[in-house]
Amino acid sequence: YDYYRESRKNLSIKDTLAQRLHDHSITDSLHEYIASFDERKLVAIMGGHGILRTEHIYRQVALLSKSLTEQGYLMLSGGGPGAMEATHLGAWMAGRGDNECLRAVGILSAAPRYSDEGWLSSAFEVMERFPDPPFDSLGIPTWHYGHELPTPFATKIAKYFENSIREEGLLAIAKGGVVFTPGSAGTLQEVFQDLAQNHYESYGYASPMIFLDKHFWTTERPVYPVIGEMAERGYLHHLNLGLYDNNEEVIAHLKKFSE
Repeated sequence: YDYYRESRKNLSIKDTLAQRLHDHSITDSLHEYIASFDERKLVAIMGGHGILRTEHIYRQVALLSKSLTEQGYLMLSGGGPGAMEATHLGAWMAGRGDNECLRAVGILSAAPRYSDEGWLSSAFEVMERFPDPPFDSLGIPTWHYGHELPTPFATKIAKYFENSIREEGLLAIAKGGVVFTPGSAGTLQEVFQDLAQNHYESYGYASPMIFLDKHFWTTERPVYPVIGEMAERGYLHHLNLGLYDNNEEVIAHLKKFSE
C-alpha cells in the first residue's frame, strides 16, 4: 500500500507498466477461474465498508450469502470490510447451520469496525474455529482503498492496482445479478455503473439489480424510485429490478433469473 501511494505521486513509466501488467495477469487468472461456473450463478453483493459487524444488515447479508452459496452460487464482492466481509463470511460458513454462522458473527462483534485493533485477529479466530470451508467465494479488492483491510474469508482474491478496472470488471462478471445493500457514495457509484451496463447490455444481457432494505433505498438514499420512474418513462431499458427487505425474496428473484 505504501508503494502504491508513493507511485501515485511519481508516475514513472516503469511503475505504471508494472501495475498494468499485474492487473492484466489478475484479469486473465480471474476469467480462467470463473469459466468453470454457470455465469448466471455469479452474484455480487455491494454495500458500505462502514457497516459494523454488530448491525442487523451485517448478519442478514452473511445469512443471504450463506444460503446462496449452498444453492450453487459463487458469491463476489469488493473484498473489503462491512457488507463485503459479511458476503464472504456467509460463503465461508456455508454447509454449516445458521446458528453457527451467527456464532461466528458474535465472535467478530468484539471488533465491530475495520479500524479496531482486533478486527483481523477475530476473523482468524473464526477461521480457526470453523476451518476448511467446502465452498469458495471471490473477493476483488484494490490498493486504491488500501487503508481497508481485505477480508480473509474470501477463499479467492483478485487484487487490483487500478480501481476503475476493478469496479467495471466486478460488475461485469456478476452476470447472475448484483445485490445492493446500504452504503455511501461508493455504493451509489456502483449502482449507476451497473445501471449503465444493463441499459446498454454491455456484456450480452441485463442482470438483476436488487436493492436490499426498502427504507434505505426509497427514503434515505431514494435511488430506487428515481430509477423506476425513469424506466417507466422509457429513458432506461432492459432493467430487471427488485426491492426487498427479506432474504427469501432476494433468493427467489435470483433463482427465477438463473433458472
